[in-house]
Amino acid sequence: MKIKQVVVVGQHQVELQTAALDEKQLGPSDVLIETEYTYISTGTELANYSGSEPKVFQSGTWCAYPWKSGYANVGIVKDVGERVTRVNPGERVFTYGNHASVIRYNADRLITPVPASINPAIAAASRMAGVATTGIIVTEVGFNPWVIVFGLGMVGNLASQAYHILGCRVIGVDPVEERREVAKRCNIPYTVGGDPVEVQEQIKEITNGEMGQVTVDAVGHSRVVLQALKATAQYGQVVLLGTPRVSVDGDLTELLSDVHLRWITIRGALEWCLPMYAEVGHHVSQFSKQKMIFDWIEREELVIEPLISHYLKPEQIKEAYDGLLNTPNEYTGVLLEWR
Repeated sequence: MKIKQVVVVGQHQVELQTAALDEKQLGPSDVLIETEYTYISTGTELANYSGSEPKVFQSGTWCAYPWKSGYANVGIVKDVGERVTRVNPGERVFTYGNHASVIRYNADRLITPVPASINPAIAAASRMAGVATTGIIVTEVGFNPWVIVFGLGMVGNLASQAYHILGCRVIGVDPVEERREVAKRCNIPYTVGGDPVEVQEQIKEITNGEMGQVTVDAVGHSRVVLQALKATAQYGQVVLLGTPRVSVDGDLTELLSDVHLRWITIRGALEWCLPMYAEVGHHVSQFSKQKMIFDWIEREELVIEPLISHYLKPEQIKEAYDGLLNTPNEYTGVLLEWR
């Protein structure tokens, strides 16, 4: 059969290409899925599209050009391989599949049935909650902590919501007023903006001088990590939820000295360190995390819809990428409609 798929062919170059897919050639662990919605990641996808991820220029790497982008797919199962037991034909499923009209997907990777009560578009957008909730998994939450989340884009907003659901006192930090307003609509109780000095003073005032027992960089920028460190209470934790990609000049000794003298713990929160499914002695997995996210959505605790600004056709992928990259205050979240 002929399918349509998104391919990033070079720096700032993306195409909707036609390709052939033999739907009869299913491996024993393969699932054939007809896509309904995919969601665009503003972190990994834009880094690869813009070329800020240097590996795109290195032949043989996972994201080298040409790169088939996307990893948030919801669709209907059309057929399954002989060893597939987790899903059946006719079911709506959430996967880490690409932006394509039909995908052949290995079910050894994450595949999760979508509850009938959840809008499939929202289910696709919940992919970013999977990134965000890795933060709560690595954090020692403790008792009634102040949590300061730096960055209120999609991931930072959802991370703030996750900590709030757990009962933490959450402050979201972002220089963009529109993002702070959206955060308030998503049950985030405190938001602050301004330059680093102003932000520090506002956090100090809100927390009555306690500062953050947990601070989170949801931007993926080393300068933001340094700002988060200054807002962290003694014995606190700094969580690196975003992936640092941009080099920053600074005094490393100042950073390490502060960590050392104040007993600060720095925790990485890359979601890919979790197993896809539960392993012996390790009960948290990508699968259990996604089930939790769907449960929160069903109970109306996790709010995603205000973060979605655009529903676009696959043919508009160039508009989607450029909008998210160049006008992020307008393009806050983009779903591609394949139906």
